[in-house]
Amino acid sequence: MKVLIVDDDFTSLAMLAHALKRSGHEVTTAPSAEAALPILAGHEYRLVICDWEMPGMSGPDLCRIVRAGDFGGYVYFILLTSRESSEDIVDGLGAGADDFMKKPCNHAELLARIRTGERIVSLETRDLAIFAMAKLAESRDPETGKHLERVRNYSQILANDLARQPQFAGQIDAAYAKLIYLTSPLHDIGKVAIPDCVLLKPGRLSDREFQIMKSHAALGAQTLDAALREHPAASFLQMAREIAATHHERFDGTGYPNGLRGNDIPLCGRIVAVADVYDALTSKRIYKAAISHDVARSIIEQDRGTHFDSEIIASFLRNEAKFVDIQTRYAETFAEAA
Repeated sequence: MKVLIVDDDFTSLAMLAHALKRSGHEVTTAPSAEAALPILAGHEYRLVICDWEMPGMSGPDLCRIVRAGDFGGYVYFILLTSRESSEDIVDGLGAGADDFMKKPCNHAELLARIRTGERIVSLETRDLAIFAMAKLAESRDPETGKHLERVRNYSQILANDLARQPQFAGQIDAAYAKLIYLTSPLHDIGKVAIPDCVLLKPGRLSDREFQIMKSHAALGAQTLDAALREHPAASFLQMAREIAATHHERFDGTGYPNGLRGNDIPLCGRIVAVADVYDALTSKRIYKAAISHDVARSIIEQDRGTHFDSEIIASFLRNEAKFVDIQTRYAETFAEAA
């Protein structure tokens, strides 16, 4: 990760740059906040170490501009200061700073704080990469519109609601809801392996074609299994794999690819199943018209306990207004698909 150091004190600037370069970082220096701005505008720097007090624009002033502007992604901002009062800390946090260090810096401590910044910035990079992968798979089917955006929002609504229900205590929390928002767009990643003649067929699929289409769930799981072998501790890959593999399973055991039944289906798969079907029902496709929310709700309720987990349908019914809001927010999709 490229690091930008901003300080009007040449000696401090040189010492910091030398220490970071020795630790393997690629470092650029700027003698003022004004000089730092055009460097940051190039969208190459995700981590800034900046002195608080400088002639002209201060460190907090620079931080405010970064937070208010478009600099290509999140910029982790460490302020260096001799200030220690709670008022100063509040001012720095109010400007958008992520961390503070007292001058003169302990280099070992600074390197540890930089590693924290790298982990935080890498989360944004991971999130973007996951969604980019999902959009790449979705791009093969021009009819899906904003399907991924809607499904991830529906899934998060359900997860947040279930986290408040006593029967799900210990299974699901806010972090789980965030993770399902992040990983649910990968539910159909296996469709990259489905031939165009099947994936893009405008009419009803034959029995053989439908079997080919159904294979996308197992293919998606296999794809994510390969990633899990390389990164077995990555919880987001584990959830993504479970969703890809099980979002077409049915609560009564008649789904695919493995005929799982009831709670043998991972909770994330049961949640995304409801979100995915609701979106399929209420979205226009080349082979079908969109149906209204009320009709979709009736269809989903009829499948309570057979296709879907009854507890998740109860959550869906508690959150109907939020589903309609998401559907309305992306209403232009229906016009685009027409």
